[in-house]
Amino acid sequence: MSTQQSAVSVVVPVHNEAGNIRPLFLEIHQSLSALTDWEVLFVDDASSDLSAQELAQLQSEFAQVRILRQKACQGQSTAVYLGVQNARFPWIATLDGDGQNDPADIPKLLTVAKAHGFPNNLGERDKPALIMGYRRSRRDVWLRRLSSRVANGVRSYFLQDDTPDSGCGLKVFPRAAFLKLPYFDHMHRFMPALFKRLGGAIFSVEVNHRSRQKGISKYGLHNRLWVGLVDLLGVFWLLKRNKKFDWQELK
Repeated sequence: MSTQQSAVSVVVPVHNEAGNIRPLFLEIHQSLSALTDWEVLFVDDASSDLSAQELAQLQSEFAQVRILRQKACQGQSTAVYLGVQNARFPWIATLDGDGQNDPADIPKLLTVAKAHGFPNNLGERDKPALIMGYRRSRRDVWLRRLSSRVANGVRSYFLQDDTPDSGCGLKVFPRAAFLKLPYFDHMHRFMPALFKRLGGAIFSVEVNHRSRQKGISKYGLHNRLWVGLVDLLGVFWLLKRNKKFDWQELK
């Protein structure tokens, strides 16, 4: 596999994550030290704390750091989409900016992804792989665990998305495939179903999950479950109207 086909862009959306950013980047740096080409795109979703200053300091020290700053807070899906759009490399890894995802798991997910084809080989008959982190042992407060369990159950029932943990922020996938997905707010919660709609294969890999050390969670029962019901119906509508391609080129 060529160096370019092994290269990865790590996309990290952050909103008011001062104190978490530097430790997280240093862990990413360590986990990807064996790779020649990699970068980290921090997408600052209009943070109002000291996140911007921490990011600027990191960028002055490390050539791999890129910063995209949104003028108004647009949410996690928009931040991820903006990061992937601007990524330089064919493989994408995403993880949350709060430090609860363990960057040490990125190489493990990349290994599974690379076993299922090159990221630029995306013809109609190819099946781009989405590698999902699976947080079997959650380190969250009970309300967040409960809301995620309910949301995962509802999504799985309606969408049959082949994953026990569609909300995990740690994912690896081909950039080219992601940019073929329909974009909408909260799309990051439905990526397994959207990849299946594209003809892709979903693989879940058990990953480490850690307690938040600084700051507060931006998600609770309201914006994790109730807000997603409308999106769920929309994705269900998309899946029911999807057409499968079965063709061959005659020579």
